[in-house]
Order: sequence, then C-alpha cells, then structure tokens
Amino acid sequence: MNGICTLANDQVYHQLVALLNSIEVFMKDIPVCVYPYDDNTSKIAAEIAKRPNVQLYSNLASIQHWDRFSRKVWDTHPTARRYWKNNDLNFYYRVGTHRRFCAFDAPFDRFLYLDADTILLNSVDFIFNQLDQQDWVVYDFQFKDLSHVYTRTSHLAQVFSDAQLTNIFCSGLYASRQGIFSAEQQNELILQLETGDAEILYPMAPDQTILNYMVMKSNLSTYNFGLELPPEQRTGCCVTSPGFKVQDNLLYDRGNQLTYLHYIGLSSSLFNRVCQGENIDFPYRDLFLHYRYLSEPENRPMFTGQSMSYDAPARMPERILKKLKLTR
Repeated sequence: MNGICTLANDQVYHQLVALLNSIEVFMKDIPVCVYPYDDNTSKIAAEIAKRPNVQLYSNLASIQHWDRFSRKVWDTHPTARRYWKNNDLNFYYRVGTHRRFCAFDAPFDRFLYLDADTILLNSVDFIFNQLDQQDWVVYDFQFKDLSHVYTRTSHLAQVFSDAQLTNIFCSGLYASRQGIFSAEQQNELILQLETGDAEILYPMAPDQTILNYMVMKSNLSTYNFGLELPPEQRTGCCVTSPGFKVQDNLLYDRGNQLTYLHYIGLSSSLFNRVCQGENIDFPYRDLFLHYRYLSEPENRPMFTGQSMSYDAPARMPERILKKLKLTR
C-alpha cells in the first residue's frame, strides 16, 4: 500500500491543515500518516480525527526505537554539543525531527514523506512509480549545497567520493519503502559512526544529515528528478524562488507545474501569526491561505492596513527591549 506521511505537533497546526487539504486535492483518498514530533498533539489529533484517510501514529515501541537510535547516533559525534551550545547529556537538538524515521516501520509498504511546511501542488504518482526501479526517490536541488548535509572535514573524502556526494538530498521530500533499514544495518551504521564517520555529520540539520548518511552508506539505489529530468522539464520547489507564476492556485516554473512548494526557512510562528489575523506578507502567502482555508473559507483572515514584510527589521524600540529581555 502506498501512503503519504509527515511529522507534526500543535505548533505547526495551520501548516499541517494546509498540507492535508492540498493532499486531498491532488492525491484524493490516499492514506496519510502523521508522526508526532512530541506529546503536544491535542489540536492536530482533533483535526486528524475528522479525516477518515488520516491517522496519528501511535506505535510507541516504534517511536521509542527511533528516539533511541537518534540519540545513539549523536552520542558518537565528537562536537555536536558544542554546535548545540548545550552540554546537558540529556539534551539532543530537535530530537523530534528523527521521528520521521518511523516510516521505515509502518504503516505503508511504500511511502512519500513530506515536511509539514509543504503544500502539494500536483499528483505524485510519478514518484511512487519510480520506486519500482529505485530504493530512494527525491526531487530537490540540495546537491548544490553540501554545507547543510555534511561537515566538510578531511575525513569526508575518505567516506564518500565526489561522485557520491552529488546524490545528497533534502529531507523535506523523499520516497522509499518500509523495512529498508534492517536492525543489523542500523547497528552497523552506529559502529561505523563510532569509528570516525560521525565527524562528517552536520549537527544543525540532524535528521537530514543522518538520512543522507544512512542512504549513502547502505548503498541504496537513488533517483533525483532534480538531476534526471531534462532541464526544460524541471521545476523548483522552494519558497525562496521568486520566479514562480501563480495561476488558479497552482504554481508554474517556466510553464511547468510545480509538484510541491516547500516553505523552508519560514518559522511556524509566522504562519500562526498570519492565521491569527496579523497582516504579515511572505512569499506565496495567498497560496498558503487558499489551501489552509480550503474547507472553511469563511474563517480565512481578513487583513486591514498596510502589510508588514515577514523579514522586515525590528523597529528600534523593539530591538532594544529584546536585548533587555523585556519582550518575548
């Protein structure tokens, strides 16, 4: 069985609703599984209960297994806590992001993972079809930026060749299948990290660096539509691209319809403030609001006054107060 999965908690409630609505438009009736980022899930649980094709993952043994695995990985890293600026041995940076690994357990035979800050804008049948030939399928351009996947140390060249490093990917969208990493493979990966490989992991993108390492070290067959499609057929996917054309609540890149839009780099608090009625502008805001309020247009916020840019610098008094820690 094919399915789509994501990772969420109540902090990303509005983004999750937008994603689920967009999935219903472009992949109607496909089952969806939401993995809990943490225990803060009462709002999203109520939303999920309304949707017959969506479930909140509750396999505690699976969740605990991947929590332990991620901690074991970071315990092998020589300098992670220096990056995280926290020497507490019980602290792990963004540890909930690793729970997306539960997709390797259940509930789908083959799955497409999407970050919650994503909107689906087209059918993804072509991605599932590609899994007939490859173990791991992505569609992104992360290969242009190694710095958010691996730490470039002298050891990196001993672990992966330059040719292999062209296969790095973003963890915001990927497709694979259940059981692709056996318990034996997981143990072997930990052993290799303990023998020196850990230093190449990038601690500030914890799930992304681990996924890339797992896939590349396990020699899985991979396919990236961002590399394989003819240049005239490729589309971008990131909110940072200013050149997409909006038409009928879809996006087009040089005439090609986007598969998805990833609002990467925009904080969940920004979406929450906008949904509460603050007139803050950000790229492709109306597109997000369309899918967020697709089934409840009457609740879509009505903005008044001049909009404020999401990246506008704080006013001088606000900056001073923040430095004095008198505002949140």
